[in-house]
Amino acid sequence: MKKETLILKIAVILIALPVLAITLFGFPLIIQDAADSSMKMARVLYSLLTVFSLTLFPFLAALYQAFKLLKYIDTNDAFSEKSVEALKKIKLYAFSIASLHLLSFPLYFIVGEVDDAPGVIIVGMMFISAPTVIAVFAAVLQKLMGNALEIKRDNDLTI
Repeated sequence: MKKETLILKIAVILIALPVLAITLFGFPLIIQDAADSSMKMARVLYSLLTVFSLTLFPFLAALYQAFKLLKYIDTNDAFSEKSVEALKKIKLYAFSIASLHLLSFPLYFIVGEVDDAPGVIIVGMMFISAPTVIAVFAAVLQKLMGNALEIKRDNDLTI
């Protein structure tokens, strides 16, 4: 195992652990607090937590694909169809996360208005823009990797 990818693999794991911890331990606390507040606010928070729970699956799947991509780099298989496919899946997962948060964006306005906290809307925008940036970056890498793979095939055929 190469040292450079080992650090990146550890980083992928360290990204996943807090998200799982918040989902398993933080969400029940938020739900309990929401149950104690008004019914309208509880419904909004339940809806937001449902969206966060739904985005957990594509988030973890994208991290798994990133882990697989790092494994391909370890085995000198970075320029292969498998890595292009992993980048395609990361792109699709990131777009699905952004889409789910975009659909739930009106809920952030409700929370911001009820709590008189306009910063909540900016946080909601972050949950849309960060996965979108990752998806665009993965799409660019997928295109570059596909072009490099095609050039590699052409070079292999000219021998």
